[in-house]
Amino acid sequence: MSGNLEIIEVTPENVKSETLFCIKNTNDLGFRKKSEWFAKRFAEGLRLKILKSEAVRPIAFIEYLPADKAWRPVDATGYMFIHCMFVYSNKDKHRGIGSMLLDECKKDALKSGMDGVCVMTSDGSWITNKSLFLKNNFKVTDKRGRFELLSLKLNPDAKDPVLKDWTIHQVEYQGWNLVYSDQCPWNEKSVNALMMVAKEAGITLKLIKLNTPFEAQDAPSGFGVFSLLKDGRLLEDHYLSETRFRNILKQELGK
Repeated sequence: MSGNLEIIEVTPENVKSETLFCIKNTNDLGFRKKSEWFAKRFAEGLRLKILKSEAVRPIAFIEYLPADKAWRPVDATGYMFIHCMFVYSNKDKHRGIGSMLLDECKKDALKSGMDGVCVMTSDGSWITNKSLFLKNNFKVTDKRGRFELLSLKLNPDAKDPVLKDWTIHQVEYQGWNLVYSDQCPWNEKSVNALMMVAKEAGITLKLIKLNTPFEAQDAPSGFGVFSLLKDGRLLEDHYLSETRFRNILKQELGK
């Protein structure tokens, strides 16, 4: 790559040496869970690519797959869907690095004869914002709550992708519920912490693990792979720390 940068494709065979970018300790339970999830999804077309510097330092990554297998509540058949994208250091965020990774995704979409590329964005936590995508000619095609769906059409006649209405599923979750999957390697740490706090507080927190992309597409939150609910109300839609959950319990239980 130009500027002594190199894009490495992570595979089930090299995942331990290349890591998952977000979590590098291969002995961590979150790493092991994500690696197992990744191996299954790789066979379905998921790709994880890490951009490294000349010092072999990981500086950015992108994860994407065909949208009909996406672990987000989207209806975007025919598109490539970007799950996650992140440039680690602020000093690297204005060097065209994000655009380089987007180009990799577009190449794979073209090679597969897909209609375009799409991504869910938000100004909130645990999901990328839309600025990079707008710079690369993506257009906003749908919006729901704090989330927007942006797309870049490779086939001008293709149907616009849309967000599913995740709110209609929330009423199904009565009591305390934590819905999650191994798509995010940090979820395992959060799940264990929340279960410990729930036990201390004397509440029953029901764990529901999403095992297929179709379950995730019908999840009760926009992020899809992490949802904390109580009696049909979504309390949080992304990774939670132990401290944050304790604060939620205080509010909900009036303690």
